[in-house]
Amino acid sequence: MTDAAHLLIDDARARRNVTVLVLAQALLGAQLAMIFVVGGLAGTGLASNVCFATMPISLIVLGSMISASPMSSFMQRFGRRAGFILGTAAGATGAGISGYGLYLASFPIFLLGSFITGIYMSSQGFFRFAAADTASDAFRPKAISYVLAGGLASAIIGPQLVKVTSEALVIPFLGTYLAVMAINGLGALLFVFLDIPKPPVPAEDAPRGRSRLELLKTPRIAVAVICATVSYALMNLVMTSTPLAVVGCGFEAANAADIVTGHVLAMYAPSFFTGHLIARFGVEKIVGTGIAILAAAGAVALSGVELEHFFVALILLGLGWNFGFIGATTMLAGAHAPHERGRMQGLNDLIVFGGVTMASLSSGGLMNCSGGTPEAGWAAVNLAMTPFLTLAGGALIWLALRPKDA
Repeated sequence: MTDAAHLLIDDARARRNVTVLVLAQALLGAQLAMIFVVGGLAGTGLASNVCFATMPISLIVLGSMISASPMSSFMQRFGRRAGFILGTAAGATGAGISGYGLYLASFPIFLLGSFITGIYMSSQGFFRFAAADTASDAFRPKAISYVLAGGLASAIIGPQLVKVTSEALVIPFLGTYLAVMAINGLGALLFVFLDIPKPPVPAEDAPRGRSRLELLKTPRIAVAVICATVSYALMNLVMTSTPLAVVGCGFEAANAADIVTGHVLAMYAPSFFTGHLIARFGVEKIVGTGIAILAAAGAVALSGVELEHFFVALILLGLGWNFGFIGATTMLAGAHAPHERGRMQGLNDLIVFGGVTMASLSSGGLMNCSGGTPEAGWAAVNLAMTPFLTLAGGALIWLALRPKDA
């Protein structure tokens, strides 16, 4: 069989898997949009101190960070399908416990449910890597961006479900968490159609690959991890505070939901062409463009607190995340060998979601406990982006200036 025939077969399987993963991203991904809209608002009602209002979202990200490496190892041993089904089970369980916490008005139980939800978030993070598993080098960036494009539907489904469910029951937001349980039950069925072979058990004399430290010392991998972490962490830092800022500046929760919808649309809509842009202009230029757009989002947010400022800033924030995160993921996927996949992908998501956890934990404190007014808190959140954007931009410039043979 010719190499071209092998390539055709590989990408036929890859396209089928991408279709399944796009649908999973659209349906299952809606739950994160839902929880990120209501989590801080529910936390405000349950927490004894408003500085801890965003703690539920922080616990989701912390759960994702802690479970990233174990989830990657689980998938390396048992396959992607088993890992993704495990993730949906965690999503349903976390939503059920969070709903029970709302019923009891117990902040600790609500936080426990949020932490378990983080296991689902971790599994969803591997959708993008699963898209690359059976793809050719040429199709890989497109496969990754198509799967993330599935979030376009979740951007519409999630916030709109919040509008329908948040006040559907006597206890605010309880209906939202019940809807999340149903979403996980339906979404688990999609993975029956996933066709990604389990990784073969390595032979005794098979190459073990580089250690985690050696991988991180690889310049291209190091820069990819830095840019992915900065893109995701800063997006989370600002988005977590957005509903609190919008409501604190005198607008309605429905306005916050619409702004989050616009933000998530901007996160995922460009994914239909991000892969093509990477193939045409190179991954480093696309990542650099993403970092620049994130800086522009902060500048707009600092220029005012009218609804149009929130909308434009959050749309730019989503677009910057898209270019920065998809680009960094593509850079990473091509920088390690297949037998290093489980080790490197788990390590990457551990670092990325560690950064996101710190951003999420900082967000509530910056928003509610800086300057005494919502406007001052919102300014503090956006000013906090500056050093990390400088780090990511500097890392990209350093990589570009290195000799090509290095």
